[in-house]
Amino acid sequence: MIRPDRLAETFTRLVKIDSVSRREAQICNELQNVLEAMGAETFIDHAGAAVGGDTGNLIARFVGNADAPTMMLCAHMDTVEPGNGIKPQCKNGIFTSDGTTILGADDKSAIAVLIEVLTVLHEERLSHAPLEVVITICEEVGLLGAKNLDIDRLKARFGYVLDTTDTTGIVNRAPGANHIEFVINGKDAHAGAAPEKGINAIAIASKAIAGLTLGRIDQETTCNIGVIQGGIATNIIPGQVTVKGEVRSHDPQKLANLTQTIVTAFETAVQDFKPQSSEAGSPRLKVVVDPDFACTHIPEDHPVVTLAVKAAQNLGRTLKPRTTGGGADANVFFSKGIMTGVLGTGMRDMHTVRESVSLSDMVETAELVLEIIRLHSL
Repeated sequence: MIRPDRLAETFTRLVKIDSVSRREAQICNELQNVLEAMGAETFIDHAGAAVGGDTGNLIARFVGNADAPTMMLCAHMDTVEPGNGIKPQCKNGIFTSDGTTILGADDKSAIAVLIEVLTVLHEERLSHAPLEVVITICEEVGLLGAKNLDIDRLKARFGYVLDTTDTTGIVNRAPGANHIEFVINGKDAHAGAAPEKGINAIAIASKAIAGLTLGRIDQETTCNIGVIQGGIATNIIPGQVTVKGEVRSHDPQKLANLTQTIVTAFETAVQDFKPQSSEAGSPRLKVVVDPDFACTHIPEDHPVVTLAVKAAQNLGRTLKPRTTGGGADANVFFSKGIMTGVLGTGMRDMHTVRESVSLSDMVETAELVLEIIRLHSL
């Protein structure tokens, strides 16, 4: 069945292939060759052109020979920086990088798991339902691959994304998120000779931010101001500042309300500005609200959850529904009508040079996915 040595070799090979966001062509071609060798019909869509990348999403179809609905299996092929020249190391069954880069377990541990599962199905000629394997690009820069995927090309109406840490849970609830960007245009002036002729854009933004409650708002909702860019020098009144933030909530109405609260705070700060001189003029505000992804809420009694829970039970394990504060490609699929749970591969400390994943966790995930397919195909 699942072969740990082969899984380890596959993972090691994949993480050595550079694939930072928008530069995934090399690994996409490698995966296409691997999947076609197992009998898949593959195609690469046009998402790359839409996001300024060098390749699109890879979709592979396995016809199957069981009378059951098509199931989708998904992972993403891109990584964050620093992600070039990864040198994987393995000690006592734990994979890490050499400390100068990320490892790339996010999300190549998932891709390696899927390849191992599909290899077992292929080599052992196991009966299975039709499968659609979707390997997306640009997940790490805003789920852009999934957002630009033509869902009409997929037959599956349910499936699983492998893209989280926890191997004992299935994520069935995730928040929606809005990104917000503010640009305040004030007026530059000499900070010592004529400060009254200027409009300090940073000061206006600071007033707006000072009135906000940030962090965890309640058990369903969070918000953050994460980027402030402005100013040229300490002796110049800053004439422009850009502020970027986000709001997340499991409740769409709370998401909308808190987003508007933050927007109103900036509008009020700009409107309430009192110039020290008629020469200063008035500040201006530009606001862009970008709906990043919609919330996911799959009932615990939905087959996508119960199937995974039953598969775990068959393996002598416990798998429980989980709520997360993060987003994944699953949010996009859910919003487009594909009920998608998120399974973990054991990857830890993602997006850092301390990233790691254990071979035993990847093996357990592969066994779980294989059992999910077997049960679904009965």
